[in-house]
Amino acid sequence: MRPSRILPWILALLTSSMVLTAGILAINTFLRPAERAAASDAATALTGATRDTADEASRGFARADPAASPLPSGSVPPTSPAPSAPPARLPPVAGLKQLEMDNAVAIVRAGQRMNLPKRAYVVAIVTALQESHLRNLANSKVPQSLKVPHQGVESNFDSVGLFQQRPSQGWGTAAELMDPTTAATRFYARLAKVSGWPTMTVGDAAQAVQRSAFPDAYDKHQAQAQKIVDAIAG
Repeated sequence: MRPSRILPWILALLTSSMVLTAGILAINTFLRPAERAAASDAATALTGATRDTADEASRGFARADPAASPLPSGSVPPTSPAPSAPPARLPPVAGLKQLEMDNAVAIVRAGQRMNLPKRAYVVAIVTALQESHLRNLANSKVPQSLKVPHQGVESNFDSVGLFQQRPSQGWGTAAELMDPTTAATRFYARLAKVSGWPTMTVGDAAQAVQRSAFPDAYDKHQAQAQKIVDAIAG
């Protein structure tokens, strides 16, 4: 083939190659930014969706439950206050046993709540020492008295409790009189009604309340009763 005929083909081939190269460069130049833009648009859309979700949670008060959240590291969980211990029992004095001392404490505390003087406590303790030796006694003739806590059983008329008070004489029910605090309060109430009781002897004051068949039996307990009251009331 003549050179004059080959030259146009060569020129055409070169032109085609140049066009193809320019096309590839154009694709690399123009399409890649478009891809980056699409990716940016997708990221923006994703960010917007996340923000919308957060806004929706805020508007809907979608909050984590504080009770279910773990405590911060090193923190101490709250605790309920420990229950207070019951008051200590006073040890027995003047030859008493612990239960007898407990009853003496109940008698004195009842008088203190009524704002009575210490002499009233001595009169009450003297009376309980004589009547029951500070034991909370039930009565076999009073069935109700046997149903409540007691520290012995007697059968003297219908007398019950520390002061051997009688339900039939208007002191109260057997259950009431078997409660040391109630029994002592009833005793003090009647003592307070005795005219001039603070100036009487301890035995006479006790007898004025109890009206016992043995009126002289109370005075012998005065020294012991005074020791007991001093230990409790100071």
